[in-house]
Amino acid sequence: MRVNPSNQSSAPADGTAARATVADIARTAQVSTATVDRVLNKRPGVRDATVQRVLKAAAELGYLPERDLYAALAPRPLRLVFLLPSGTNRFIRMLGDMVGYAQEHWAPFNVVCRTELTESFNPEALAAALLRLGGRCDGIAMMALEHPAVREAVAALAARGVPVVTLISDLANSQRAAYIGLDNRAAGRTAGYLIGRFIGPRAAKVALIAGSLRYSAHQEREAGFLQVIDEMFEPLQVVGLREGQDDADKNYRQTRALLEQHPELAGIYNIGGASDGVARALKEAQRDQKVAFIGHGLTPDTRALLIDGSMDAVITQSPHATLMSCVRIFTNLREGRDVLSGVETTRSVVIFRENLP
Repeated sequence: MRVNPSNQSSAPADGTAARATVADIARTAQVSTATVDRVLNKRPGVRDATVQRVLKAAAELGYLPERDLYAALAPRPLRLVFLLPSGTNRFIRMLGDMVGYAQEHWAPFNVVCRTELTESFNPEALAAALLRLGGRCDGIAMMALEHPAVREAVAALAARGVPVVTLISDLANSQRAAYIGLDNRAAGRTAGYLIGRFIGPRAAKVALIAGSLRYSAHQEREAGFLQVIDEMFEPLQVVGLREGQDDADKNYRQTRALLEQHPELAGIYNIGGASDGVARALKEAQRDQKVAFIGHGLTPDTRALLIDGSMDAVITQSPHATLMSCVRIFTNLREGRDVLSGVETTRSVVIFRENLP
């Protein structure tokens, strides 16, 4: 509905009642015609109390049909962006796809969600994307990289009233509104416990592959894993951590190198994504049924690897619950409730071949 603030119609010659004009609404609401124009055309820059006064005047004067009045009174949907890294991490891709095809789930919250991708493992690109998108939306959920540029971008958005929620990987000492994701130290401890029990009480070597230690999630998973090995499985030797950047081909090459350097390798914990690259190297070396292999994120590829025995366990979380928690946080902020009201703690689930959902 487009209105013209200069619409100043007079009474018809036949004596019937004249339709109210924008000037009439402005006079009744005690505002300018320009303000009336802004309100009726849903443009920003008018205080909520003034908006309500203008709409009340329009209703009293019969300017708007009832259905149009209800539409004008309805709050504008929150525009939310899920800012995720591009690349071959299938769990992240599944999360991004779900934002698009689950719009009916967000409708009761009066939000509109979309996914934007940024270059993986590039904090400057992530910071630039945050600042760019912050002017076009009401909130951003992102997988954070630990870097001062990202922290400053989050602070700048907070100062502008655009909240940022971190998901999967948090951002320490920042002005983010909340974090949604696993207790990553506990996840790493779980992986260490499983690998230690699978290998048993013998001397052996185990290795870790991370996406990138720029993710605090990967740092915390590594720390938890090392703690459990040190506390409970003294015969096991951790031969170091390699970064594969959640890329299947890089994970394949890293695993091949590990197997060549340590022929007696008995366990691998893939802290990040792209577990199919690790499994491909194990299969080529005919070690897929001999090396205990734990990873993250239940996706079609890790599901297949569990079924064929290449993977022993997958530590995962519900992507739908993750997205729903983010939406609840943003609506809580909009409506002045406690930021975590109605938000469930993210639960980690350990999936084996025998309990596949």
